[in-house]
Amino acid sequence: MSNWRIFRGAAVPHDGIDQLPDPPPWRDFRREGATTTPFDRERHEGSARRLPRASPYYADDQVVEAVNTALYLRRPLLITGEPGAGKSTLADAVARELKLGTVLRWPVNSKTTLRDGLYRYDSLGRLEEAGAARRADGAKAAEPAAHEADGAEKTGAARNDTDLGRYVSLGPLGTALAPYSLPRVLLIDEIDKSDLDLPNDLLDVFEEGGFEIPELARSADQQRDVDVRPADGGSPVRVRSGAVRCEAFPFVILTSNGEREFAPAFLRRCVRLALPSVTSDEKRLNAVVRAHLPDAEKSAAELVRRFKEHGESGELATDQLLNALYLVSRTSSQGAPSTENLTKLVFQHLQTTVLDQE
Repeated sequence: MSNWRIFRGAAVPHDGIDQLPDPPPWRDFRREGATTTPFDRERHEGSARRLPRASPYYADDQVVEAVNTALYLRRPLLITGEPGAGKSTLADAVARELKLGTVLRWPVNSKTTLRDGLYRYDSLGRLEEAGAARRADGAKAAEPAAHEADGAEKTGAARNDTDLGRYVSLGPLGTALAPYSLPRVLLIDEIDKSDLDLPNDLLDVFEEGGFEIPELARSADQQRDVDVRPADGGSPVRVRSGAVRCEAFPFVILTSNGEREFAPAFLRRCVRLALPSVTSDEKRLNAVVRAHLPDAEKSAAELVRRFKEHGESGELATDQLLNALYLVSRTSSQGAPSTENLTKLVFQHLQTTVLDQE
């Protein structure tokens, strides 16, 4: 096996990410003296979450080489393919094999903005707490015998109000761009369903390897270092002067169902991978069956054939084949539906009209 492969598609966790070479000079975001956010490769400190579940994934040479190219170049991986082709589960496979912790997931729709992925600022919460503190101070000030204690209360209230980290939390993209020593895995799902501006908005973030939180930058003269909450519940991320900048560029997977085209400026900054139709590749289907249901492989031939036939007239996903195989293997001796009825129930096309369903 080629030694250049950090990700091997072997589904066995290893420390190969430690052998990843230094990034190209134009993709090197490391800074001397930067504060690195603590990160436990086996699990996140302070979080109940663990490594991604051991979900089998069939990664052929094309997929493995695309993943490694993105890792080496520190570029996002844009994966295009039909629903059910395995675009999203690849993120779990990479995170588990390279022991990079939980996958940060950012599902996208037409109303999603860049800021949704970067951070949230609870301005209303801050105003409410500041108002409550002022009311409490006013009540204390009305008690002459408590002036000295009141002064201490005011100081405490002011200190709490200026602790801006209490009102800021990072989104999945913002967390991925935090200064971790190892790349985090970020899944930006269905980028083709986004507003037209979002892919272009992502360009600056990907090129700079970071972003600014204006609410923290404006108060940097009063509080330069602020600890904020990451999206995954791990250790707090220290933000200096409102700037978040990665140390290791995250491994980013962007998925697309091919429903729209992207601008050349966006495409040239991504490593691109087009997954073939699952229904047209019998070798791939058999490999998926072996990975998920090895005990059912002997009885899979007939269902794989029917799956391919149904796929010629409409869109199907591999999990439909796995569902059918599971039912056959678990109910064959319990009066299960015939194979014909089973395929009608499970192999229903993903894009159908009400009339088709009737």
